[in-house]
Amino acid sequence: MAKASERARGKSGRIFIGVGGWTFAPWRGVFYPDKLAQAKELQYAASKLTSIEINGTYYGSQKPESFRKWAAEVPDGFVFSVKGPRFTTNRRVLAEAGDSIKHFYNTGVLELGDRLGPVLWQFAPTKKFDEADFGKFLELLPRKIDGRALRHVVEVRHPSFSVPAFVALLKQFETPVVFAEHETYPQIADVVGDFVYARLQKGDDDLKTCYPPKQLDAWAKRFQLWAEGGEPDDLPRAAPPGAKKTPRDVFAYVIHEGKIRAPAGAMELIERVK
Repeated sequence: MAKASERARGKSGRIFIGVGGWTFAPWRGVFYPDKLAQAKELQYAASKLTSIEINGTYYGSQKPESFRKWAAEVPDGFVFSVKGPRFTTNRRVLAEAGDSIKHFYNTGVLELGDRLGPVLWQFAPTKKFDEADFGKFLELLPRKIDGRALRHVVEVRHPSFSVPAFVALLKQFETPVVFAEHETYPQIADVVGDFVYARLQKGDDDLKTCYPPKQLDAWAKRFQLWAEGGEPDDLPRAAPPGAKKTPRDVFAYVIHEGKIRAPAGAMELIERVK
């Protein structure tokens, strides 16, 4: 595995690991210490994790002061990913999403400053692959705002996306697809662009570490391999491998099933990739 010194010299990308959100009542007394003030939960979570996926933005607009507040409560080096609004992705014609995308960025997302990581655009399980329309959507995503480079990742949940044409489209726009470890969603591990995004959704609340040690070891090795520019050979792809071998940042989140133990799983993974 690459050591931290190698990552610092540019031989490996950075690895960010966390959970979805930070406000979850069952974490109180399990992840969060007893009697910890709710207002201190983000600060505490950020001291144990290296990233958090903000999902409140999926359901409704946030205010610029909220983004500024969140950025101020996390340490240097901590990065949020931000879920784009459902009003943008849950539409029949994606090519008409331009105004919705502009509105999202006008709500103050960039107030996160250097704490802003990728924006995740999540699509419904019923949304099928339409090459022309999806291409128009990718074309609408801003690559820079006020000189600030932006990162985007898409999460697709219909099996029709597991085709080479989809991967070719992603490569055209240098936009990665989420690798979703899930019982029913398609698993697409094709590497595209300069980062990898994984959502681990098969955890178990009956395990204190969310995943068994062997599975945690395996995921840690995959994260390292991705960061070093490689591609795991034990994950399904939609197209033949062919990504350029170059260091990539990795964003990984332990979410969904086993949510109570998700922070513990994320912390175990952080220890394994140090």
